[in-house]
Amino acid sequence: MKFNVITLFPETIHSLTDYSILGRGIKSKIIEIETYNLRDFGLGKYKQVDDTPYGGGAGMLLKVDILDKAIEKVRAQNKGTFVILLTPKGQKYGQSQAKKLSRKDNITFVCGHYEGFDERIRELVDAEISIGDYVLSGGEIAAAAIIDSVSRLIPGVLGKEESHKDESFEDGMLEYPHYTNPREYKGMSVPEVLLSGNHGEIEKWRKEQAQKVTKDKRPDLK
Repeated sequence: MKFNVITLFPETIHSLTDYSILGRGIKSKIIEIETYNLRDFGLGKYKQVDDTPYGGGAGMLLKVDILDKAIEKVRAQNKGTFVILLTPKGQKYGQSQAKKLSRKDNITFVCGHYEGFDERIRELVDAEISIGDYVLSGGEIAAAAIIDSVSRLIPGVLGKEESHKDESFEDGMLEYPHYTNPREYKGMSVPEVLLSGNHGEIEKWRKEQAQKVTKDKRPDLK
């Protein structure tokens, strides 16, 4: 799986993805992350990538012609890549989307910045995604979050095939509670069933707890 990121701040992407699980996935050549600096496609001496909005208003907008050149280059170098625009107007991201994206071979993210981008950019991409109902300074954090969540679903990235199967949202529910040593801490005890060695009862308890946690904390999921 290869991820491409069109961004004004490539170093941000690498600072978020070159470590831990993603770093191991990259080192093992299971995933690849390449950044394209939007400034390389800018105009003139100062590599201009943005301009003031027609009709007035605050802030600067990324130019459609600059973004188009960047996307065309990425498409030329990555045949069949699926181009995603990261925007608050996009479809809200969730685990079901992560699963669909994990089946693709090549994905490209377009990261906005400043006040936003020329509306015509929407005609140049394959999908629009939002990671939540809040505003970020740029799309880099959103791109890294999606790359992380998708990569976890790619065989070999987590090390054990079953590692992600019991995680939150995999079956429409939150994950069951986990405990480790010490068995007692400030009056709080590990549930006895987890100490019983009865795997059937442990599995039953975990399913019941997952249902309870989901009902209590995220009733919208079920």
